[in-house]
Amino acid sequence: MTDATDIGQASASAPVSQPKPAEEERARSKKIGSLQALWPFMAPYRTLLFAAIGALVLTACVSLTLPLAVRRVVDGFQMGSSELLDKYFLAALGIAGLLAIGTGLRYYLVTRLGERVVADIRTAVFARMITMSPSFFEKIMTGEVLSRITTDTTLLLSVIGSSVSIALRNILIFLGGLGLMMWTTPKLSVLVVMIVPLVVVPIIVLGRRLRRLSKENQDWIADSSGKASENLLSAQTVQAFTHERQTANLFASVTEASFESAKTRIKTRAVMTVIVISLIFVGIVGVLWIGARDVRAEIMTIGELIQFLIYAIMVAGAVGALSEIWGELQRAAGATERLVELLEEQDAVADPVVPQALPDGGRGALEFDNVTFRYPARPETAALNGISLRVEPGETVALVGPSGAGKSTIIQLIQRFYDPSEGEIRLDGLNLQSMNRAAFRKAMALVPQEAVIFAASARENIRFGRPEASDAEVEAAAKAAAAHGFLSALPEGYDTYVGERGVMLSGGQKQRIAIARAILRDAPILLLDEATSALDAESERLVQEAVTAMSKDRTTLIVAHRLATVKQADRILVFEDGQIVAEGTHDSLVAQGGLYARLARLQFTDGVAAE
Repeated sequence: MTDATDIGQASASAPVSQPKPAEEERARSKKIGSLQALWPFMAPYRTLLFAAIGALVLTACVSLTLPLAVRRVVDGFQMGSSELLDKYFLAALGIAGLLAIGTGLRYYLVTRLGERVVADIRTAVFARMITMSPSFFEKIMTGEVLSRITTDTTLLLSVIGSSVSIALRNILIFLGGLGLMMWTTPKLSVLVVMIVPLVVVPIIVLGRRLRRLSKENQDWIADSSGKASENLLSAQTVQAFTHERQTANLFASVTEASFESAKTRIKTRAVMTVIVISLIFVGIVGVLWIGARDVRAEIMTIGELIQFLIYAIMVAGAVGALSEIWGELQRAAGATERLVELLEEQDAVADPVVPQALPDGGRGALEFDNVTFRYPARPETAALNGISLRVEPGETVALVGPSGAGKSTIIQLIQRFYDPSEGEIRLDGLNLQSMNRAAFRKAMALVPQEAVIFAASARENIRFGRPEASDAEVEAAAKAAAAHGFLSALPEGYDTYVGERGVMLSGGQKQRIAIARAILRDAPILLLDEATSALDAESERLVQEAVTAMSKDRTTLIVAHRLATVKQADRILVFEDGQIVAEGTHDSLVAQGGLYARLARLQFTDGVAAE
């Protein structure tokens, strides 16, 4: 089995390459319309959405009335009526209070909506990814998937919970302010409208470039996250081979590339901001100069000029804000695409639309009918070539042979992690492809070559095999797997936290927990893939006794290199180059000579001599 770190080490000296999503992928998404993909996640919360929009419209309308109040106050000074002036001030305070309440309500509703939608997206993406077959993860790094679930959804949270509402508010301010400007003084408003195209053009042109740069930056972030995840999960191997510096340099180079991409994006956005704000305020100063001359000519009052000026600033501020938010929306569009790609990813292995039911929970009869299989990553090489075999219910069959002969591939195909390139695999007479995967996998218990231990207590790791099991059943399974002794000796016994990937346990201890998990599952089919490879002689003997006892009423497939663990099997199948080259009991195969006899001689004779 190839260690993930080997790949990281092999690539440490290689030049950093551009992230995979390239030109054709970016060409799909030049428009902000990609954000429409978020609607299915927002639709269930229409009431919350409409309430948020209502609060947003309220605050925008209240904001637009403030200049009217300011005009009344300014012109009120010239009228000399203190009573009227007091009313204007009170009205201004009332409007300000209403604005404060509306803004707070808008923030609460929009932020809550954003948090809810993003939580649903994260859940949906993870739920989709956890069902994907291994072939999917041959094409994409786990770290990149995690980056999309975390980094991209965090960006969406910022946009949904803030940027979108600010954008809508500024659109309302822009349209309403423009209309009220026209009502206040058409002459000056026309001059302002003439400036708008000068502002919009840079937003469109630079916005497209910003969109491309934003997606490229997200790709680099995902790439660096994938590299970090891969090497941190294999930190001990990295350290054992004193590869820390090369690994750190590789991560630094990818991170630096991400920084350079971000720097280009930031520079583009800064240039766009400078251009837009400069054009806006040059226009405002020019319009204000003309307005001041009209006041001197008594064409308009000071209050009207101030009112117009406030509206002009509000409109200019709205345009400026939209230019910045546009960049955020572009980044969000890229993040949305990346998440939608995961949600829409087609799995190479899929359940049928109308699945057949496994009768009586499964008897355990397995059959391979002329099965040929090629791994998607190695389509030119057949891992299995024309395999035909049948395993009767309750039979114990061992698969032996050199590494790469196809033994573990048999285990993966039985669980339908992959589909055969040719032929059929049947369980109790039904083609695996005609059944729901979750349904027939319940009839199987697996002990993999590398025990998978979760960051939880020892008890919860064993109970993973059957979540509804009682504590007594968990402990009984541990005793059967020869794990009770060391588990009881842990600081908190079965409730001891074993750390990420079981770092607090030895390899043999982790393997015994995995065996206890399979025993607890109590399934009609037991799959053991090098299940005792990490055990010492005493533990192997105890576990072998437990497996022998458990195998009596179960269909059992044992993959093993150590032939001592398979001597008592009903049948032994010898694999070589993806084919079954011999079949029989231990004694008959030794008598036949050939590959099995040679392996037995190496293990039982030469091994003893070496000791």
